[in-house]
Amino acid sequence: LILDRGKILLHRTRSVEPSTEETYNKYYNYVELTERLHSLAQKYPLIANLSSIGQSVEGRELWVMRITEDPNRDTPGKPKFKYVGNMHGDETVSRQVLVYLVEYLLSKYGDDLRITELVNTTDIYIMPSMNPDGFEKSKEGDCNGDSGGRNNAKNKDLNRNFPDQFDGAPVDPENIPEVMAMIAAKICRCLSRFVLSGNLHGGTVVASYPFDDSASHQRQGLYSQSEDDSLFRYLALVYAQNHSVMKTGQPYCPEALSESFKDGITNGAQWYDVPGGMQDYNYLYGNCMEITMELSCCKYPPATELHKEWDLNRESLIAYMEKVHIGVRGYVKEAVDGAALSNVSIMVAGIHHNLTTGKYGDYYRLLLPGTYNITAVAPGSIPVNITSVPSTMVVPSSGKKNTTAPVNQPIQPQEFRHHNYADMELFLRKYNSEFPSITHLYSIGHSVEGRQLYVMVISDNASVHEHGEPEFKYVANMHGNEVVGRELMLNLIEYLCHNYGTDPEVTELVSNTRIHIMPSMNPDGYEVAEEGHNSTYKGRNNSNNFDLNRNFPDQFTTITDPRQPETIAVMNWLKSIPFVLSANLHGGSLVVNYPFDDDRDGLIHYSPSPDDEVFKHLARAYSQENSLMHKGHPCEDLFPDEYFEDGITNGAQWYIVPGGMQDWNYLNTNCFEVTIELGCYKYPMAKELPKYWEENRRALLKFIHQVHTGIKGTISDNGDGTGIPNATISVEGIDHNITTAHTGDYWRLLVPGTYSITASAHGYKPVTIYATVPKDRVEVVDFRLTRLHSDSNGQPLSGPQPTQNPSEREFQSLIKELSLGQGLEQLVRSTATENTFRYRPSRELPSVMTGFKNNFPEITTLHSLGHSAEFRTIWALEISDKPKDPEPSEPKIRFVAGIHGNAPVGTELLLEFAAFLCINYGKNPVITRLINETRIFIVPSVNPDGREQAIEKQCTSTQGLTNANGKDLDTDFFGNASQRVVEPQPETRAMMNFIRDKAFTLSVALDGGSLVATYPYDKPVQTVENEGTLKYLASVYANNHPKMHLGDTGCSNNGQSNIPDGVMRAAERQSHMGSMKDFSMDFGHCPEITVYTGCCLFPPAEQLSTLWMENKKALLSMLVEVHKGVRGVVRDKSGKPIVGAIIVLNGGVRLFTSEGGYFHALLAPGNHNIEAVADGYQQQRQKVHTSANSIIIEFDMDNSIFGLPREFVVASAAASMTALVVTACIIWCVCAAKSNHQKDGFHRLRQHRDDYDDEIRLTSMGSKKSLLAHEFQDESESEEETLYANKI
Repeated sequence: LILDRGKILLHRTRSVEPSTEETYNKYYNYVELTERLHSLAQKYPLIANLSSIGQSVEGRELWVMRITEDPNRDTPGKPKFKYVGNMHGDETVSRQVLVYLVEYLLSKYGDDLRITELVNTTDIYIMPSMNPDGFEKSKEGDCNGDSGGRNNAKNKDLNRNFPDQFDGAPVDPENIPEVMAMIAAKICRCLSRFVLSGNLHGGTVVASYPFDDSASHQRQGLYSQSEDDSLFRYLALVYAQNHSVMKTGQPYCPEALSESFKDGITNGAQWYDVPGGMQDYNYLYGNCMEITMELSCCKYPPATELHKEWDLNRESLIAYMEKVHIGVRGYVKEAVDGAALSNVSIMVAGIHHNLTTGKYGDYYRLLLPGTYNITAVAPGSIPVNITSVPSTMVVPSSGKKNTTAPVNQPIQPQEFRHHNYADMELFLRKYNSEFPSITHLYSIGHSVEGRQLYVMVISDNASVHEHGEPEFKYVANMHGNEVVGRELMLNLIEYLCHNYGTDPEVTELVSNTRIHIMPSMNPDGYEVAEEGHNSTYKGRNNSNNFDLNRNFPDQFTTITDPRQPETIAVMNWLKSIPFVLSANLHGGSLVVNYPFDDDRDGLIHYSPSPDDEVFKHLARAYSQENSLMHKGHPCEDLFPDEYFEDGITNGAQWYIVPGGMQDWNYLNTNCFEVTIELGCYKYPMAKELPKYWEENRRALLKFIHQVHTGIKGTISDNGDGTGIPNATISVEGIDHNITTAHTGDYWRLLVPGTYSITASAHGYKPVTIYATVPKDRVEVVDFRLTRLHSDSNGQPLSGPQPTQNPSEREFQSLIKELSLGQGLEQLVRSTATENTFRYRPSRELPSVMTGFKNNFPEITTLHSLGHSAEFRTIWALEISDKPKDPEPSEPKIRFVAGIHGNAPVGTELLLEFAAFLCINYGKNPVITRLINETRIFIVPSVNPDGREQAIEKQCTSTQGLTNANGKDLDTDFFGNASQRVVEPQPETRAMMNFIRDKAFTLSVALDGGSLVATYPYDKPVQTVENEGTLKYLASVYANNHPKMHLGDTGCSNNGQSNIPDGVMRAAERQSHMGSMKDFSMDFGHCPEITVYTGCCLFPPAEQLSTLWMENKKALLSMLVEVHKGVRGVVRDKSGKPIVGAIIVLNGGVRLFTSEGGYFHALLAPGNHNIEAVADGYQQQRQKVHTSANSIIIEFDMDNSIFGLPREFVVASAAASMTALVVTACIIWCVCAAKSNHQKDGFHRLRQHRDDYDDEIRLTSMGSKKSLLAHEFQDESESEEETLYANKI
């Protein structure tokens, strides 16, 4: 099983074995421990982060491994847990067991439901060794600690040197850097945020709990009770009862055979007095509950015992961690503005031990089941319960995340008024600012009059789609004069934000659903509608006077009205996000209306959809929570005869609506949508709004819950675990299929029952599973599909994969993770760099470029490609781990900007991109690995002369477009002399040489004036070979851009808008000859996409920061994409690489092997034919299937003829021909002497034969030339050569 919120991208990592397998039979010294932890952190960068909190006396790092979802940032609502081992250097079992625990958590994540849930919901910190110096001094087999490694290198017992509640003796900082690191640097400064901890020791087998000492410091036998004594006893029992030896209470240690502990636990001071201990310090000076676990009688047992110790402790370690989720948790907020309050005291009546809230106002109070009176106290505030209601909280016995919140009354909305557009905009911005951790505000486009079509997302990870988490939406105010839905949506935003973290239902919905709320689809119509008017149509339509709910494509009727911008924006929006469930909120009646809205005959009668039962179930889910609606007599004063059974109706049975939005949702996306009429009065008075909220609030929440019914799961490749996008889920008996999202996850709404479910995908064998859908919850049904291993003709796919080394497999796994799900998004969030953006004139560019070389000499080198017309240098910055060494096997990617000087945004973006990569090298493991495996070339300004002439804030000006000679450089790239009228410009010549010399794999050019990604060609051509791949590459960039993929450029200056998926062939935008893109394709054999970053050519500098954030992820996606497709090497049977061999892709596009025989071809996911051709060798062919990573193939070319070496056959043939020629000469001489009168005739025959020989020779050579003819298309050939070509 794969968790609905578990990360499939990390699940797939399991196919790659660790570089070093755990043997469980050796101890790691400091160097080995460091290497092991680094290796694991690099292998699992999305859930593991390794850091040091300080150093030991002898300078060894105190390593801490953080394990959680997105380990590079703090996430409110996620409790922190820690384990600390090897505090006494000679007590070593804990050191190894914690390393094993780290690997276990990482390797089981995504495969094991329990581990995945634990990692997703807990912030785990593991320190295997707090005393690395002592360990190095200790000796294996020393059970009693006689070797002297217990203390640190200053001979200080670290567990006697923390501040003590009963002993005021000061600590000695200089001699205990390990303790000071825990207190001051990293860990104990964060104790206000740690919730639960375990300190692992050795010498016996027991779990000890506070207090560890007493005021009298009696040596033994004095029970020193803490305020949370019952809780500590329970926590200690959790560990002991899951340990088969510890729970007996009889460790039978050789040095103390008679020592026993009831139930395997003990109060610390009752066992023996320990002043200055760490566990008491945790409890007294922070929010953290800590117990001490003694794991083995022998402190440093032989390594052969380690596997047994791991088996004994594994379940205890995990079970104890899970207890971080018991008790109560929540947030403390300011009552007026909802701001988080930190350092607020949380007091539990009867327990005189308080804790404080964290920086997000979050708190976690471990408690046993029971009823408690809990109070929050902050300086300057009235002491109240967290939610400002009576302060009794009931703590349930379950420790699950969504059931431990206190029982309370949710906070109801306070803002009941009509919001005009400006008021609504401020409201949305306010809540997005106040609740940034759960909200994301964006616009899907503009209305006719230019108003933003805002959408507020509310979720625990609001800005991205999480694998397995369903997408839900509410759309309101489609008719501008139907306003109740608009106000209810603002109320709902307020309600969800204020109650997240305190109300269990809201917390569950927000944590497990991505909720999109569009308060107004028709903001223009709203502005002209009038309060109190019910029967008028004023404001119903948009500003072009079209009814938006009659403007969508229809299955039965041709809609002739022009598609409106609001309609187009919504259609693009729905295509870009895998919505599952939706409601469209209207007014004028009180009923839930479900598809279909019309029928083929245009008659008013029941028009059922294939999912009629599901839609009726969904409609009732809403109406049953609205008592007035459910009665079925909505508007007796206005429509006395109108009746809807259960408050629901089929659309066409009520009245015909051609071109409606709800039917388009169902027929064109995976989304099920109903239309909810909220009241008889379309624009009621503001004083009526609280009533509408009260009538609908339960229904609004209940309807969101319906997205979690039916079935859901992941369709993945059985071979490598990769999620399969666009796979089909079909249900027997229901003629309506849905498809998987980008990472293979799907959701299929169904009513309770048993169904036959089939998953299918192109190139895979379908799989059918029977599944039973329960009531009011979702059934997880995963599919693993097996490839057919055949092409379209049914022939088996060939081409075995060469063996990859572990490092290569690990890197390909990383590429998969970054390509699917949240991998790239998490990388973006974890690698923020600070910069104040401004435009840099061309005169500053040399110093900027040399700055990279001077500051990052190990990974950069600077190339001067040439000069502009005014002799400005055209620079290229190379970024690689070995920039001075040729590495032909690494792909080369080229980023280019500034070919038009009046569009300098690309220049600034690439300079920031270069800084981003360099600064994060060595700090972020993913960026480091990408740079190590790639040769990156950045050309920030092709046209520096034009840049000097351009003017800021000129969005459409052509000043600076050309170079100093007045030439548009993007019309000057011609590879054939016959096409060129004049000499190339110096900038063009420099770039052409650069493109031809470097054998690039991919190129990305940045320009301005639109918002679209284009692919070759710019020149008008009827067909484009490999167009699927070229379009795919452009779509990768667009899909990773927050706006571009929506397809609405919003650019009034160029007349282009509504570009499907934000991608188009370049010639469709503006065809022209001589483009850099076309030259790169034809003569550089490298695909180039051009990205237009925005409508304004030269926007104000203030917009650069936003443009960078919009393009950062997309630029990184190109670094990932360059490692996909097919790559390999061509060599002969002896292993010698063949340089210049031709690689033919799908019978069309050709490229050539470079130094070392390497090649790399980017291809869209799917099946492809790859051929290798080299002069003198037999042609080789393989068929491959590409997906989210690269395919590696090797061609071993055979130059034998008839099974014999080619050299032998050629030599034999030459000898035979020589003998034949000699024989022929003898015969000729004899015949000439006898028949002189026949000489002329024989001569003419010979002359004819010479012509025939020429014909044969030319045809033979032509077989080679014809293969290259399409690739080069050299129009500079002479007339003689042209005749030659025609002849062959």
